Amino acid sequence: MAIIAPFRAWRYNPERVPVQRAVTQPYDKITPAMQEAYYQSSPYNLVRIILGKRLPDDTEAENVYTRAAASFQNWRQTAVLRQDTEPSIYRYSQTFKLPGSQTQAERRGFIALGRIENYSANVIFRHEQTLAKPKADRMDLLRATRAHFGQIFMLYAGAGKVDAMLDSAAAPDISPNISPEIEVTDEYGVLHRVWRIADRAAISAVQAAMRDQKLIIADGHHRYETALAYRNERQASAETGSGLPVPYDSVMMTFVDMDRPDNDRPGLVILPTHRLVFGLPSFSSAQFQEEARKFFNVEEVDAGIDAARATAILKNAGHAGTALLAVTADRAFLLHTSKAIGTPLFGKLSLRQQALDVVQLHKCLLEGALKISAEAIRNQEHVSYCREAAEALSQVQSGKAQAAFLMNPVRMEQVRDIAFAGEVLPQKSTDFYPKLLSGLTIYALE
Repeated sequence: MAIIAPFRAWRYNPERVPVQRAVTQPYDKITPAMQEAYYQSSPYNLVRIILGKRLPDDTEAENVYTRAAASFQNWRQTAVLRQDTEPSIYRYSQTFKLPGSQTQAERRGFIALGRIENYSANVIFRHEQTLAKPKADRMDLLRATRAHFGQIFMLYAGAGKVDAMLDSAAAPDISPNISPEIEVTDEYGVLHRVWRIADRAAISAVQAAMRDQKLIIADGHHRYETALAYRNERQASAETGSGLPVPYDSVMMTFVDMDRPDNDRPGLVILPTHRLVFGLPSFSSAQFQEEARKFFNVEEVDAGIDAARATAILKNAGHAGTALLAVTADRAFLLHTSKAIGTPLFGKLSLRQQALDVVQLHKCLLEGALKISAEAIRNQEHVSYCREAAEALSQVQSGKAQAAFLMNPVRMEQVRDIAFAGEVLPQKSTDFYPKLLSGLTIYALE
């Protein structure tokens, strides 16, 4: 069962620092340029904790993690951060424009503590693989600060019932006529609003409604598995176990209903992550075309295709199944109607995994046609990733990439079915948009 709980969040004190200048994108989405901008924004910007600058003279006693811990302690002592007086859950709304359009959308959820569970308990499900290096970094930060600064993005299937419960039972707290306690517009134009809900009856009702839910990690796999490893580490070092809940048993989560009936204002958006191929010792469009014909029907399209046209072609072709666009310096191909599903090429992958465009791309084209090994792909040798189709095409036109492979996004039902089956997608298969801001609420373990 999914056990959630209210908590007394630490939040930025607007009398000391404008929240707009203090919160950040998740650590793994912060580029070096964004890191520098955050540093310049405020001496209290959260980047100094979640992704601080490493210095040439760092030692075991003085380093990016010890500085993070010192900043967090200082900010609490000097009231840069203040702790809420009552255990609460936090209604979280994100209003944004759908990428590539002027259509306005809203994604709503709530922030609370979620009890950490082993995957084998079949309460929390992952949908992507994780890497050791990011988890080691997050573990060092967690050990030093003993706090969680961003939320794990969790999906559940509630058919809008919990949202309706929050909207009705706690209406005075989240009425559009009541100003949110936090209101921030991020660098992508996304409006983030947070209302605090301390009403015990409302919280109890939400807890009861969530108890039978199964949760899928949408974003935050590395941080969740870090929190799980930290819990195990603390349990192993504890002299005695009281059996009572302890702070490290939980992690801060944002819960979003993946079944919410919001067709008029779709808020759960998954973007594709396109692939770029570079540095192959011998690459030709003609040879690639011949190899690709072994796996797909191949149609040549305008070599000067732009991002808008590429997206339209993919969307139209994707209704009938797999659809991929391969764009090289001098040619472009639409690849569809896979011939490989059910063959030994996919090893032990289930048919539901084989049907994914991203799996077809990796197994048939990157590994099959271009002979790039799975290990090389994991190590990002000859393959890199790009969110924007226009940027991917620009990389090919400039000669920095030999080919761009564009695809449609994974569908929500595919993520759900694969996660609940205990399977995983390739790395960087999903890009949920927009991201949850870090620093809106902070959960201190001590």
